[in-house]
Amino acid sequence: MARPIRRVIAGVAFFVATCAVGVVGYRLAGWSATDALYMVVITIFGVGYGEVRPVDTPELRAFTSGVIVAGYGAALVAVGGFVQLVAEGEINRALGARRMTRGIRELSDHTILCGYGRVGRILARRLAERGAPLVVVDRDREKIVAAEADGHLVVQGDAASEEVLEQAGIREAGQLAAVLPSDSANVFVTLTATGLKRSLVVIARAEDPSSESKLRRSGADHVILPAAIGADRIANLVTRPSAEDLLTRGEGLRGALGESLSELGLQVEELRLPAGSPLVGRPVRAIEIGGNHGFLIVALRRADDQVLVNPGDDETLRSGDTVIVVGHADDLPELRRRYELERQVFYRGARIR
Repeated sequence: MARPIRRVIAGVAFFVATCAVGVVGYRLAGWSATDALYMVVITIFGVGYGEVRPVDTPELRAFTSGVIVAGYGAALVAVGGFVQLVAEGEINRALGARRMTRGIRELSDHTILCGYGRVGRILARRLAERGAPLVVVDRDREKIVAAEADGHLVVQGDAASEEVLEQAGIREAGQLAAVLPSDSANVFVTLTATGLKRSLVVIARAEDPSSESKLRRSGADHVILPAAIGADRIANLVTRPSAEDLLTRGEGLRGALGESLSELGLQVEELRLPAGSPLVGRPVRAIEIGGNHGFLIVALRRADDQVLVNPGDDETLRSGDTVIVVGHADDLPELRRRYELERQVFYRGARIR
């Protein structure tokens, strides 16, 4: 327990004990409980009222003096501890903010990382591992606390605010990474950042492919689509000579590649179309636009085991077909429910369902 808190508790306990002893003492002198309590209150707080009953013996006067000294002493200890508690907290916060500001001012050619969510944490860790200086900007207090605990310089506030970006040292920064979960928020951050510093290299994240053109028009030099990157990596894997074997056993899609995709919040699944699925007889693009979640189909295995890598949008889906789908882990369950798809489950490389 912190020392100021101990002082407050000790002071309050001593004060209560002093009041109790005072009441007991006056009661032993023959006073009523009401008179004794009233005498203790006006004595300790020094309100200047007259004595309830005459204090005319040396013993009673000495006792009253002791109550006054002990009461004032206990109050001073409690109040002092409380003031110290408040002052130390404010001073520590002020010193911490000053150290943070000084650390940011000493940076040059650093990266301003806007957003400390799932992608932001991974990016910050990668940059730190490579010794690249960075400043984390986020409006969420909990995320800022987490970033500071991870050893990063931080600025709390809206990354689309000019004042906040100035605090993050945008004039001396070399790059800015806008990895907020909202595409529109990343557009606003990009506009603000490029308006403050034209030469700044801006890298923006986009969830919806249609946002790429907006981000580039806003001034982003590079636009990253995590879903597209994951799909490209899987497509490269399945287009090797052993693609059919990978699609049959599924090991490559659930190994190191699956782990790297999970860092981007993506997941790959093999989904089979039963006879009653609403997708039977519809084109592949029905899945890719289903629910506006941007699912990507990287391969299609027919019921007769014929494999189509990167099937065309107009390829018709049939009963018994299996599609290899890339999408956000939170969205895939909804896709399965909507179209009554059967998830293919594997155990030690063998398909069990």
